[in-house]
Amino acid sequence: MNTGTREFILPDLGEGLTEAELISWKVEIGDEVHVDQMVVEVESAKSVVELPCPYAGQVVSLHANAGDTVSAGQALLTVAEAGVEAGAGAESADGGGSSGANLIGYGTSEPKTRSAKKRSFGGKHAATPVATSTAAPTAAPAVPTVIPDAPSQPPAETPASPSNSSTTANDRVSPVSSPLVRKLAKDHGISAKSLPGTGPGGVVTRADVMAAIESGAGAAAHVPAGTSPAKASSPAASSDQSDRDTRTPITGLRKVVSERLTKSRQEIPEATIWLDVDATELLATKKALEARTGEKYSLLSLVARFVVAGLKKYPIINSSIDTAAGEIVTHGDINLGLAAQTPRGLMVPVVHGAGEMSLRQLRDSVSETVGKAASGKFDPSELTGGTFTLNNYGVFGVDGSAPIINLPEVAMLGLGRIKDRPWVVDGELTVRKVMYLSFVFDHRACDGQEPSEFLTFVADCIENPISLLPEL
Repeated sequence: MNTGTREFILPDLGEGLTEAELISWKVEIGDEVHVDQMVVEVESAKSVVELPCPYAGQVVSLHANAGDTVSAGQALLTVAEAGVEAGAGAESADGGGSSGANLIGYGTSEPKTRSAKKRSFGGKHAATPVATSTAAPTAAPAVPTVIPDAPSQPPAETPASPSNSSTTANDRVSPVSSPLVRKLAKDHGISAKSLPGTGPGGVVTRADVMAAIESGAGAAAHVPAGTSPAKASSPAASSDQSDRDTRTPITGLRKVVSERLTKSRQEIPEATIWLDVDATELLATKKALEARTGEKYSLLSLVARFVVAGLKKYPIINSSIDTAAGEIVTHGDINLGLAAQTPRGLMVPVVHGAGEMSLRQLRDSVSETVGKAASGKFDPSELTGGTFTLNNYGVFGVDGSAPIINLPEVAMLGLGRIKDRPWVVDGELTVRKVMYLSFVFDHRACDGQEPSEFLTFVADCIENPISLLPEL
């Protein structure tokens, strides 16, 4: 029986996601794998997942390293399997047939012409280019190039020699497909097109630019032809400062958060209202409830119950804006988002169906969600479908904030810390447990009346929890 090779490509990630960071390999070159065996762990902007291999056989090559950013459709590993004709193996390598895998995107398109990018924090070490597979020469995708047709021999006046390396670098015109690579090079005073490219078809990659930066070449060694190195170089003081700077690529979840919050701030005509609240009775109610039931209740779960009641009373707050249709969508279900700081960054996991839950069920769901935030590993379904967000930034020791609305929702409630403050009770000045509530809303969905009434309703429930009973 002949032995062929199959390439396992990164499947379609869905929801507009086109890339993921490779976290770790579960296999090594030479390992035998079976169908649906988990072989790699990747992190998209939504979640961290393990991917199963759709083929059985021996791993002959790994096409990326831990920390690399890989694109949907890009080959992750190559498996040599028995029982496949040589011609069929070559066809698979070319992406010409269906792989029969049960994940979206397997074997349905040719690998994209995007090279793996090495995430670098601080740029202290040059990224190592990933070795490309040599199983099938035709598997390397064609890359557009700006190099004109030229004789196979270099011109006599520009011989390639170590002594003339600077001239060769200046005269070389290498293809650069990524605007980010060009910008990185420009920020360091380097002409990207003058660098030797190690990507497919000679494309200059980020790793090539980082290698040039680490070599200390800088602008003086890679200025375009006809440019004075003195003009291209930065002053010594700026160079010293640049050496102490740290550059971190905006990728993965950080990139998604940046884009979504920027869009929210640019698109939404938002308004913020504040209210200080006496939470003394809420703390007493929590203590009495725990004593009577023998169960623990977090303050967040209690406030979440008040919020759910408020959203039922003022349904316009539980809405979203459909900009394409020009409509306000008032949702029948209450899916409560909980803004959470995780090791991966800011995430908003969602408690689906919160409006139909009892206090005990809501408490358990909130507790489970908060517990998962410690690792940041949520299923994609847990990060979508929210209709309103609750943000407890009091855990960071701050009183308030003007939060940014989580698109496409129209409002968010923020909870500040609880602190002893002077408060007037029955005409007497005393010390009470006081917190601040901040509420931001989208003026396209409503005016000030409903948000103000919603906020005061939640505040009344906090100050006198028994007032919620008529709403249950």
